Amino acid sequence: MKLRRILPKKSGRAKGTVTVRHQGGRQKRFLREIDWKRDKRGIVGYVETIEYDPNRNANIAGIVYEDGERRFILAPDGLGLADKVVSGPDSPMEIGNALPLAKIPVGTTIHNIEIIPGKGGQIARSAGVSALVQGKEESYVLIKLSSGEVKRFRPDSYATLGQVGNVEARTVRLGKAGRKRRMGIRPTVRGTAQNPRSHPHGGGEGRSGVGMKYPKTPWGKPAVGKTRKPRKYSDRLIIERKKSKH
Repeated sequence: MKLRRILPKKSGRAKGTVTVRHQGGRQKRFLREIDWKRDKRGIVGYVETIEYDPNRNANIAGIVYEDGERRFILAPDGLGLADKVVSGPDSPMEIGNALPLAKIPVGTTIHNIEIIPGKGGQIARSAGVSALVQGKEESYVLIKLSSGEVKRFRPDSYATLGQVGNVEARTVRLGKAGRKRRMGIRPTVRGTAQNPRSHPHGGGEGRSGVGMKYPKTPWGKPAVGKTRKPRKYSDRLIIERKKSKH
């Protein structure tokens, strides 16, 4: 299996229409295939490299397994070259190993958590992020996420031990606008500074503000108050809501 391939540029477009704004103009880059599932059960792997990945703010670790196969995983904080990693229900409690949540003790720091067993990790994958096993119920494991939200997960969902590495990623200063452009991030212009054809907030003489009772998105949808779906499928899995920013 090839671990690297050229990542095609989309520039935020689907069929020529902009679906994600403020993207475009990035440098050519490779996509590294990350092993989110950690489904190589019981086979010991050794850390061959710790690499920079242009597609994420976390570093990745190149693993070579005893059967000769190579894969990339997220590099946890504290994982070094030549360290062992293994996944499976009987794996030792060491950084970088992947186990089902049912086998992980309460109080353990984890990352790369599966929502649906077998689908691959979807939660806690960003640099410096971790979650905490807070408790166990009969049919669920309670996980405290980095947002402060406490949520139920299936006990047969896999998670990786430790905190995602490159903890200082959020403190890095980009230094100049050009570096942001090479990353493919285009400028974000305020709605009030645009013309009324481009944004509902646009137009007016001088600094006239939003000009309406409530702010709107560029597509005219309300952009104020609680915008979360009122009856979301995952509501029954949330024990405690995430911390408010205010």
